[in-house]
Amino acid sequence: MSGGCEGRGQDESQDVCQDECQDESQSHGARSGERDQADRAARLVFSPVAEALPDTVPFVGPETLERARGRPFEARLGANENGFGPSPAVREALARAASEAWMYGDPEGGALRAALAERLDAPLEAIVLSEGIDGLLGLACRLALPPGAVAVSSLGGYPTFAYHVIGHGARLAAVPYREDRCDLQGLAAAARDEGARVVYLANPDNPMGAQWSAEAVDRFIDATPEHCLILLDEAYLETAEGAAPPIAADLTRPNLVRLRTFSKAHGLAGMRVGYAIGAPETVAAFHKVRNHFGVGRLAQIAALAALQDEAGLGALVRAIAESRLRIAEIAEASGLTTLPSSANFVAVDC
Repeated sequence: MSGGCEGRGQDESQDVCQDECQDESQSHGARSGERDQADRAARLVFSPVAEALPDTVPFVGPETLERARGRPFEARLGANENGFGPSPAVREALARAASEAWMYGDPEGGALRAALAERLDAPLEAIVLSEGIDGLLGLACRLALPPGAVAVSSLGGYPTFAYHVIGHGARLAAVPYREDRCDLQGLAAAARDEGARVVYLANPDNPMGAQWSAEAVDRFIDATPEHCLILLDEAYLETAEGAAPPIAADLTRPNLVRLRTFSKAHGLAGMRVGYAIGAPETVAAFHKVRNHFGVGRLAQIAALAALQDEAGLGALVRAIAESRLRIAEIAEASGLTTLPSSANFVAVDC
């Protein structure tokens, strides 16, 4: 015996059965949709950009590698830190201020920014602090890269920039190195051809250690479209000679932001203090999105002491230069080739 269609004509029976089947299908679909909604409610859902990201980090730290190998490194070289550490004057300043660690740092970084402004002969409004250059790169990408936008960098260049670009849902267009240096013409051309919103240049470069002259950098800036934000990473500026264009002229370029840090020559990588220099109207945008308590009190005190200790910086820069020569000698004695470096590291061709 069949179900509810018995006793009806064939056409009527088919219509009724189709209606009943359709009602059942809709009911099933509704229940399925309810289950899907329940599943989504039970699982934390992130933004589409975050959901699409791979499980990755821009840089595997020495501590991670030491844990994996079960023993410490004899020489800690991979992070490009200054193994000589901060100058004696900076260490003394930190010791005096240690008891103040219970206080937050000045959210405006007033004393440090004022000292930087005086040293650079720039207005206070042209300088913003952040947690190293890495923090500034994140802020720049947040400001300038909506999902789907394009950023330009060197192929194999500093990985943290690529990390931030991808993390904001943008696309990275990479330009190969030319003769072991960033291809300035290639970067500017890619910025034009791709309609890029951001282009990144490190001078001296990481990981190559090579530098371009200030004049060459100026030509690159002139060749880059005005709508494209130029991030000029000068993390290794203190260990180079003749790499920096004058600050004053660059403050009239709204699309140029220069990034500097106390992590390298000053030996303060663990304190996380970086700063950006740019046109006041551009820097004002960074202030809108920065982490206002990101640079701690002791970090600001250490950076200010380092900035004021020119003799200490000079001694560190000389020690770094001597060490570059020594590392190159060790590499060459082992049959390896090194690249000329203006940074605090030496690239070795293995």
